[in-house]
Amino acid sequence: MLELNEIRVNKSRITAGLRKRNWDTAALGIIDRILDLDDQRKTLQAKSDILLAERNTLSKRIGDLIRERKQEEAEQVKYRVTELKINVDELQIQSEKVRAELEDLLITVPNIPHESVTAGKSAEDNEIARAWHGALPTLYDSALPHWDLATKYNLIDFKLGVKITGSGFVVFRGKGAKLERALISFFLDRAIAAGFEEIMPPLLVNADTARGTGQLPDKEGQMYFAERDGLYLIPTAEVPVTNLYRDEIVAESDLPIKLCSYTPCFRREAGSYGSDVKGLNRVHQFDKVEIVQLAHPDTSYDTLQEMVDHVSTLLNALELPYRILKLCGGDMGFTSALTYDFEVFSAAQGKWLEVSSVSNFETFQSNRMQLRFKNSKGKNRLVHTLNGSALALARIVAALLENNQTQDGIRIPLVLQPYTGFTMIS
Repeated sequence: MLELNEIRVNKSRITAGLRKRNWDTAALGIIDRILDLDDQRKTLQAKSDILLAERNTLSKRIGDLIRERKQEEAEQVKYRVTELKINVDELQIQSEKVRAELEDLLITVPNIPHESVTAGKSAEDNEIARAWHGALPTLYDSALPHWDLATKYNLIDFKLGVKITGSGFVVFRGKGAKLERALISFFLDRAIAAGFEEIMPPLLVNADTARGTGQLPDKEGQMYFAERDGLYLIPTAEVPVTNLYRDEIVAESDLPIKLCSYTPCFRREAGSYGSDVKGLNRVHQFDKVEIVQLAHPDTSYDTLQEMVDHVSTLLNALELPYRILKLCGGDMGFTSALTYDFEVFSAAQGKWLEVSSVSNFETFQSNRMQLRFKNSKGKNRLVHTLNGSALALARIVAALLENNQTQDGIRIPLVLQPYTGFTMIS
């Protein structure tokens, strides 16, 4: 959530950033309404403070008048105190209505893109920040897409997933399950070696937690909801892990705080159809290792680059061709100030598949969560929050199966062989 003071002081920067996200003139009227409501809130608070001060003064006066045996005057003052209380209560009711409308509007406004983010309308306008320079893998004539490879070698059963749950769910089995588990262990080991603390959070969260990282209200339609309990299945470990520090003041000396977590992730992906959802390309439950950092505002973009480099080392180790995209304003997530997407090349499908997003949210999430640190001058400041997929497994598995297939079987990358215990799937 944007900071009110930032909207007031830098309104032109805010509106320029929202235009990068393709907000039109009518939508930008929300900013004026937010400032108007904030003015109303301040005015009501000032009036209430004046009346409360008068009431407190008169309340003290009543005792003096009674001691002075001025009963009639004391009754008049009591009447005025009662009148003031009614007026203050009315002002508080008005103030709560204004606060509620202000909050409702604030949570609908997305984050402001970093100054380096270009305007654009869709993924087609994203900038390639780092391109693959080697030759893309070429396959033999009868090479198969991963969904056929998975069936051929009994690695993943798509039909059983549908039978047990429904479309978009799969069953890993045998060496397929072992490969999935090997990737999870490899990603966690690399994150821990890089200084991240491993967290095992709950897979269901309450509304306050989902709101804290911006999933509510923006992504409510994409989340699975357990209505009876009022809990949401997590779409990413970012949600519970970042909320570990909600409503806390951390020590400046502890920054950056580096956390990692493996969890299953659940996304409804409503409205997704066609070849893009075939096999593992888009599933409703998938495994992911997430890295999260709480960083000092002065160094958060250095932290972002470190996280980008960390994801790069994972893909290099897996020998997967990849490219990094810097997202334009029109394709960025609601909460992000700057996002880099990683895509791996799927040889049998002949296309790039997104496997990671690494983002800096600046103070957008921490303002919602009131996640702060106390600086050297004793002043509380909001931290910057960052997160990244390191990595999302479904499409990684798809690319590994397709790119490493040979006529004799599927080769396991060298770095994974200590985890799988086998070098080939055949």
